[in-house]
Amino acid sequence: MVLMVSGGADSTALLLMACSSRLDIADGRGCAPIARERLHVLHVNHHLRGEASDGDEMFVRDLCERFGLPLCVEHASFECLEGQNLEAAAREVRYAAAKRYVRELCREVGVPRSAARILTAHTASDRAETFFMNAIKGSGPAGLSSIPRRRNIVVRPLIDKTHDELCDYLRCANQPWREDESNNDTSYLRNFVRHNVMPLALERNGNIASTIGSTCDILGDEDAFLSQLASTALRSCIRRQQEGLVVLDGDRLAAAEVAIARRMIRLAIRMIDSEARLEMRHVEAVLSCVAARSGSRTLPGGIDARMEFGTLAMRTAAAREAAPVGWLSVPGTMACGNGCVLEASIVELPAVIDFDAAIRAAAHDLNGFPVLLADAEALGYGPADTASLAEKRGAVSSTRVKVWVDSAVAGDVMCPLGMHGRSKKVSDILNEAKIPVSERAAVPVVRTGPACSIVWVAGVRADDRFKCTAATRYAVKIVLKRME
Repeated sequence: MVLMVSGGADSTALLLMACSSRLDIADGRGCAPIARERLHVLHVNHHLRGEASDGDEMFVRDLCERFGLPLCVEHASFECLEGQNLEAAAREVRYAAAKRYVRELCREVGVPRSAARILTAHTASDRAETFFMNAIKGSGPAGLSSIPRRRNIVVRPLIDKTHDELCDYLRCANQPWREDESNNDTSYLRNFVRHNVMPLALERNGNIASTIGSTCDILGDEDAFLSQLASTALRSCIRRQQEGLVVLDGDRLAAAEVAIARRMIRLAIRMIDSEARLEMRHVEAVLSCVAARSGSRTLPGGIDARMEFGTLAMRTAAAREAAPVGWLSVPGTMACGNGCVLEASIVELPAVIDFDAAIRAAAHDLNGFPVLLADAEALGYGPADTASLAEKRGAVSSTRVKVWVDSAVAGDVMCPLGMHGRSKKVSDILNEAKIPVSERAAVPVVRTGPACSIVWVAGVRADDRFKCTAATRYAVKIVLKRME
């Protein structure tokens, strides 16, 4: 059990109570004493206040020596990310240090991480201040639920006590604490709320911290319920998922209640980049693309969100560079990485043709590039879709003719051309083609849609179900070209 102790009044009171009183650490025992041998203290010296920071460290060292508690001190140096305030950056450093310390302790004693606890000294006063801070900045239910009583192994046993109550407790115990002079600087939002907003609220309601705490509990419960609904809805909406990429069914997303749809977007982004910091304006921008059924937005972290052909594809910058993913319009082109590009067009076939010879000739075009000829109607497109495009070969496609391009995933199966409908694993086909596993992510796989039937493993094998026949009038032609 790791106690996060800064030396301030709240964390000093947490250490004393953990050693000599009863605390509820969310382990199923309720409010109970804690065995002294379970306690470990973590102090993070941010070195932001010079000698005062070193004084905090010495104070915590003396306190731990007095109570016989093992102490881990981390010396942190960090830079704020763009748009991130100093308090948030320091908080992330502290929690990262606490998680590392917990992992080390769990390895030493051979217990699962779920059995560990990280105790912080957040109070009802902190919770009320955070509520007002998030309200000032603008926030949804998650932000207004403020500081939770527990998040995974992080537990806050003092969340129902105010800062003043803990100061009185320390005075009765004749225990001094450290004061941080920067807490008086109202240029920080928390200090502005603490010194200007809270006193006004207390004039109206002397029990404001407890009142807001109850509100936060209600909002937190409702937020958790809505998040569970959104998670269930998201699972049924996912069309494709791989590292750095998630593709959602745009129609299902558009049909969801807006409160659920917003959360679905946030959860989907978290699946591909847990560090991305989405604001409400980002979520609303993505949903506006979904409502319009087209458009794209660049989100924090370089994530690309793109709505087209009824699907919302969200991918990280690394995923965009690593492998081809997305819709290929017909006619149209698509960069595939490794210096390759797919070019798609509609071609009209002559009335009389030797299709066996055509298939052999179509394996490569006149320049030696791999090429596919697929029956347009077998791909699901009617004469009206294809004929109009064949007449306007140079035009940008505004119809629904398109194919999906991505890379092979585990479990992919196709019916290779010439095997008369028998299926085969794509992994076996790539093995036979002697394509190294390290290079397979860069091999474009053309499909009828996300997670749908494979039409062509580009440059390797076509699928028999989409081959041209004597009845084929229009074909979708795709050439895999290497750019010079």
